[in-house]
Amino acid sequence: MSFCSFFGGEVFKDHFKPGIYVCSKCDHQLFSSRSKYDHSSPWPAFTETLLENSVSKHEERPGAYKVRCGKCGNGLGHDSSLKFIPKDKVDGQ
Repeated sequence: MSFCSFFGGEVFKDHFKPGIYVCSKCDHQLFSSRSKYDHSSPWPAFTETLLENSVSKHEERPGAYKVRCGKCGNGLGHDSSLKFIPKDKVDGQ
């Protein structure tokens, strides 16, 4: 069994500017900055997705889920999986 490790330098952990987070591979909209909250995990945490199909969850073992982009399947376990678009660059927000 393997687990992710915190290596530091995670870009979006303490990032709270207005905008949206999108998949780094396909630009699918994932999370609004309005749903982001401060969390003890080294990675960013959100209370809800931006769209109903923003992410998909796959159970890896009982009670443990892998979260992926709902469009292309890119794993969202690390900040390099996310890209941030500032509010002034987002259409319709």
